[in-house]
Amino acid sequence: MPRLTRDKRNAVTITLNGETVTGLAEPRMLLVDFIRHEIGATGTHVGCEHGVCGACNVMLDGKVVRSCLMLAVQADGRRIDTVESLANPDTGALSPLQEAFHKNFALQCGFCTPGMLMTLDELEKRGGPYSEEQIREALSGNICRCTGYTEIVRAALDVLGADAKNKETV
Repeated sequence: MPRLTRDKRNAVTITLNGETVTGLAEPRMLLVDFIRHEIGATGTHVGCEHGVCGACNVMLDGKVVRSCLMLAVQADGRRIDTVESLANPDTGALSPLQEAFHKNFALQCGFCTPGMLMTLDELEKRGGPYSEEQIREALSGNICRCTGYTEIVRAALDVLGADAKNKETV
């Protein structure tokens, strides 16, 4: 039986939260595992590994994707933003969505929070304002086992709802 002597890992270079990083990934390595274990950005969580729970949501070139359903090699040369990108890089100040989650007690164990925030961040970047129904629809691909969603939706409405948008224009 022949021995494999060549390294079968590929160099993968991504722009992660604005910084160019390179790591090694086997062809079958999932993007979520590459981000967490190879690069060391552990804010993105591994949940169901079937694309159902949304805990692993990241932005790929400005669109939310399930990083457990994508191979790391597919992200080569692309921009990935994770939950770590939401806070101000200079001061560490939380983003408005993160502040709203804190203010509204929109997290308990926190496991689903990074995926929820990335979903809502994409929604925020699209514009708005959004109704409660639209926010609930956007979050329908994210599973939270602790909060019952009431506080999460309230936090999202604080930032993305019509009342929040009206306050900005006053």
